[in-house]
Amino acid sequence: MHVGMSTIFQNTNRHTSDREVYKHDVALAELAEPLGFESVWTVEHHFTDYTMSPDPCQFLTYMAGRTRRAKLGTMVIVLPWHDPLRAAEQISVLDHLSDGRMILGLGRGAGRVEFDLFRQDMGDSRARFVESAECVLGGLEHGYCEYDGKFVQQPRADIRPAPFKTFKGRTYAAAVSPESVEIMAKLGVGLLVVPQKPWDQVEKEVANYNAVFQQLHGHQPPAPIVAGWTFCDPDRDRAYEYAKRYIGGYWQTVLDHYRFHEDHLKGQKGYEYYGQFAEKIQKGGVDMAVDYFMSLQVWGTPDMCYDTIVRNAERIGAEGYIGIFSYAGMPWAEAERSMRLFAKEVMPRLQARQITGVIDWAA
Repeated sequence: MHVGMSTIFQNTNRHTSDREVYKHDVALAELAEPLGFESVWTVEHHFTDYTMSPDPCQFLTYMAGRTRRAKLGTMVIVLPWHDPLRAAEQISVLDHLSDGRMILGLGRGAGRVEFDLFRQDMGDSRARFVESAECVLGGLEHGYCEYDGKFVQQPRADIRPAPFKTFKGRTYAAAVSPESVEIMAKLGVGLLVVPQKPWDQVEKEVANYNAVFQQLHGHQPPAPIVAGWTFCDPDRDRAYEYAKRYIGGYWQTVLDHYRFHEDHLKGQKGYEYYGQFAEKIQKGGVDMAVDYFMSLQVWGTPDMCYDTIVRNAERIGAEGYIGIFSYAGMPWAEAERSMRLFAKEVMPRLQARQITGVIDWAA
């Protein structure tokens, strides 16, 4: 099983300076390869302290120079916020500088503050994402971008430096709503699963994705990747205490950023599923939502962490786990201690597991 880590640069409630967040989260990322993690990932968000990672390719280009073997993954590039041609160029540059180690993750975004400040209509995001993804993925395969759509009109332009290997099999997309899952199958990309809804629902959606993918493409899809907020500690009670404080605290930052617990997405075109999500949070209360999110994540003793990851992976045939270790103002010493313990006592057991899915990221 592939095991990686992601850093998200979160400055919850501006508890410290942005400079300190970058200093320490970069240090954690630089520990990844020496500790045995097989990939380093980061996210894309703008304008707030939710996460301060506005350019995943820029950070991963830095990490390309600080690593030799680790894969470098975007979790995700939010395509509606980018010119597709420019995104394709950045992706190609990163792949060249890392000698083909990039894992491409794509998404469409759900933060109203980000759409508003980028002067975009959220109602267009799904269609804009599909057009942008088709333009970028086609460009990376053919060496040039050319597209004539409603939102993307791109005359033929070469990507330089030219892509030198296919991105098929190493491209993933985050999909939260059931509609998005089917779109990703049609695009021919794998699924990046960030747990935030019942696993039985995720199982059904992945099964539908697998069927659509097989029907359209005639072969098995890439095995899914699961990401998770992770806290590992030798003491179960202490692990619960920290998970409650920081994994629960992270979910509160999600609610603050996306405003999932409010009504603004109920009537928003393309975000109907999120509107239903808001209704459930309002019905059960924010505290219940925090407890539920915590139940989906990976925390506890090393044995508990291992068992949770394996159980969740087996539900959907996932062959990769990406742990997030620093979040919600957790002291960096605690984040590093958790990450080191995970690397020592959990990761080797995961990496030794026999895999059955399709995951081929050979450079």
